[in-house]
Amino acid sequence: MGRLPSSCYDHDHSALEALLTDLLGTAPGYRLDQLWQGLYDGLLDPAAITTLPASLRSDLAERLPAGLVEETRSVGDGGETTKWLWRLADDALVETVLMHYDDRSTVCVSTQSGCAMACGFCATGQMGFDRNLTTGEIVEQVVRAQRQAGERRVSNVVFMGMGEPLANYDRTWAAVERLHEALGLSARHLTISTVGLVPGIRRLAEEDLPVNLAVSLHAADDELRDELVPINRRWPLAELADACRTHIDATGRRLSFEWALIHDVNDRPGDARRLAAYARPLGAHINLIPLNPTPGWPTRGSSRQRVLAFADELRNHGANATIRRTRGTEIDAACGQLRANRTVTPVAWPGRRQTDGTGSADGPQGDLPLPD
Repeated sequence: MGRLPSSCYDHDHSALEALLTDLLGTAPGYRLDQLWQGLYDGLLDPAAITTLPASLRSDLAERLPAGLVEETRSVGDGGETTKWLWRLADDALVETVLMHYDDRSTVCVSTQSGCAMACGFCATGQMGFDRNLTTGEIVEQVVRAQRQAGERRVSNVVFMGMGEPLANYDRTWAAVERLHEALGLSARHLTISTVGLVPGIRRLAEEDLPVNLAVSLHAADDELRDELVPINRRWPLAELADACRTHIDATGRRLSFEWALIHDVNDRPGDARRLAAYARPLGAHINLIPLNPTPGWPTRGSSRQRVLAFADELRNHGANATIRRTRGTEIDAACGQLRANRTVTPVAWPGRRQTDGTGSADGPQGDLPLPD
């Protein structure tokens, strides 16, 4: 496999030193500090780092290209949410979302173009997989979002955009380290989301930085989760819980479960009871997200009334739950909606037999493929 296209942010400190030595014909000395500060403190393109000589800036602009080319920019929520569609050097497409809140600004970054996890209710899963992003392409999403944010500092980064971060583990973790060391982001403000890649969770537990872990759960029994999140067939719920416990014990960080509420699929009282029983022993916090509409998924998200009832049922059974405020729906930037403007193939509804006496669940059985 050939070398992946690169961003100027793919170069670590030693790689930039080697590049400058090649361009200058001598050890770069303080020029290396000027370049590093320009990229990470100034958030500048190499051509705009005016502390460097003009001739060197010109050479660097050629050797250190931007990895992300803006195709479109969409703004929603009264200007508080911005979504970018980027074209990469090989024409792959990827999206990034910046969200401003009263107390923080958060950027949701992608780690892959597309996704191979095949979760049918997620637009990214519907579009399929193109390739992993490089470390620099991940880091550059944060840099570009901070440029847009201006004086509103991006303090939180969530790896919840397109792709499965733990399926691109090495580049994702290198991006985490760069964001922490070069951009000064605290590990407690970095969150990696996964659908449940158990080996990746165990690797995270061994790392030096105690980042937050969020698991896209969506079902707390293996039969339903096999349908909604096909990777569960490889690492079922008992194995997932064991890996999560390892991460909690190693990092001291609270685990989060993400739960997209789907009408008459996973929003019934029995579903809440099973979720509470699964989450309580792990001390996990549950984020409830009414399913956002996607063009390839035939069922709807739960109504506001059912979301509130589900949250109450969880709390009645001793679980800690929050209903997440939906952001970016009007610009297809909300959870599960990122698909890089690609046409997707409709997915069969994963109907299952009614199991707890509430709601109907008749319909065709979806057969979602297990990723390679």
